[in-house]
Amino acid sequence: MPSAVDITKLSESEVRQLAAQMQSTIQQLQTERDAQLHERDTAIQQLEVERDTQLQERDAAIQRLTIEKERLTHEIAILRRHRFGKRSEQGKSPQQSLLSDLVDEDLAAIENELEMLEPPVAKERQRSKPRRQPLPPQLPRTEIHHDPDSTTCGCGCKLTRIGEDVSEKLDYEPGSFSVERHIRSKWACKACETVVQAPVAPHIIEKGIPTTNLLAQVLISKYADHLPLYRQEQIYARAGVELPRSTLADWVGRCGVELTPLVDRLRSCLLGHAVLHADETPVPMLSPGNKKTHRAYIWAYATPRTDERQAVVYDFQPTRSGKACRDFLEDWQGQLVCDDYSGYKAGFAKGLTEVGCWAHARRKFFELAERGNSPIADQALVIIGKLYEVERDIQEKPPDERQRVRESLSRPIIEHLRKWLVHQRSGLTDGTRTTKAMDYSLKRWEALTRYLDDGAVPIDNNWIENQVRPWALGRKNWLFAGSLRSGQRAANVMSLIQSAKINGIDPQAYLHDVLERLPTLMYSDIDTLLPHNWSSSIKV
Repeated sequence: MPSAVDITKLSESEVRQLAAQMQSTIQQLQTERDAQLHERDTAIQQLEVERDTQLQERDAAIQRLTIEKERLTHEIAILRRHRFGKRSEQGKSPQQSLLSDLVDEDLAAIENELEMLEPPVAKERQRSKPRRQPLPPQLPRTEIHHDPDSTTCGCGCKLTRIGEDVSEKLDYEPGSFSVERHIRSKWACKACETVVQAPVAPHIIEKGIPTTNLLAQVLISKYADHLPLYRQEQIYARAGVELPRSTLADWVGRCGVELTPLVDRLRSCLLGHAVLHADETPVPMLSPGNKKTHRAYIWAYATPRTDERQAVVYDFQPTRSGKACRDFLEDWQGQLVCDDYSGYKAGFAKGLTEVGCWAHARRKFFELAERGNSPIADQALVIIGKLYEVERDIQEKPPDERQRVRESLSRPIIEHLRKWLVHQRSGLTDGTRTTKAMDYSLKRWEALTRYLDDGAVPIDNNWIENQVRPWALGRKNWLFAGSLRSGQRAANVMSLIQSAKINGIDPQAYLHDVLERLPTLMYSDIDTLLPHNWSSSIKV
């Protein structure tokens, strides 16, 4: 701090100079103070803006959750009104049994979603479920002990075993049931009275009796083996285990919810491919309260068979509108191998590249040849057959080599075929079966020949038609989907099962492992459970 100045000893000019210095210092201090006040006010305003933004986001989230909860609660009310409001003392038909199973699955799925929306405190206040019946005593039992990592207390004293908690889970191996007895021993420290016990392992069905192996069995039986739950109930009863359909439906519904993020990720990976197949097939749908089924659709999308990472994803939609395809593909701009269904056309106008299917073109001539006495159809089949001979020879080759061979062998065949078709067509009358078969190919020639320019593009759409076939088998057993929710649940589980199959994986082992690992898996690691990335963590 500067020493005091005796003004009486200063000259007039020195006093003026000192006054000017003091005035400058005061102004500088005022400027610094104003800057600090402005900085403080700006920070306060920023905090207020951030607080208001957070409050708005919180209020919006609360509103979204409230709306979602109201929607789910309303959906539950409708399903329960159907489920419990139309009970009859008479026996149910298979169709009624199927619909009841699907309703129970939907109820379980919705209740699971509601539980996810509820805060933890609210969950604790929920009404407890009825006490379950003990598992059959005649089933073989395997004891699995869960002990603490250490039997030494944090205070340094030795822990003493004081008891145990036992829970039983129903397990299934092909052809037989068994019981896992999970024994969690309790250990106590006599010095500091600390009690230690291994935690309960997380599970897809919290506090439920099924092992993940049994859950996988139920899902595989329903969706891969096409066994409705009422038939599974009968099969399990003959094995000495009573598993009501309502219980099985609860498991299926909850598993469907838990598997959804994995299917969403599979879809994202599928849309990362430059070439995709697409096809759609009808499935009957009977919503609760309706007396007649109406036609819904499964849309199937798959990577080509020659891709290293193969995947197929099914999408359940209530209609065959092309909007379903556009919504699924979103802004994807690759090459789409498909048939000539008009629903795909709008996508081609928005950047998708159409790839035609030679199997469909060949089928037109085959149907014509089956009627007999059609030299044009016979000759067309011979020429198209040569294209497939080339494909059989190069199907195991890498894409660049496939493209080179197609350029040298297939392109001359296709150019000859087109000239021949144009020449033959010029002398025929419009509207005949022969001209319709020829026009099908000629009008789609650009799309049909795109596969010549890219070895990653297949010659036809047969691969996706093979992936749709399981749905044709399922239709005979499921009869129908019970709702949009149950239809999409079936599509999700079937996506995982079929993707496992085309990657050479046993779907039962795959689902077993996925259901085992999902409860503790970080979302950042979810790609490890995709069928094309999967390797089992379960010791056999």
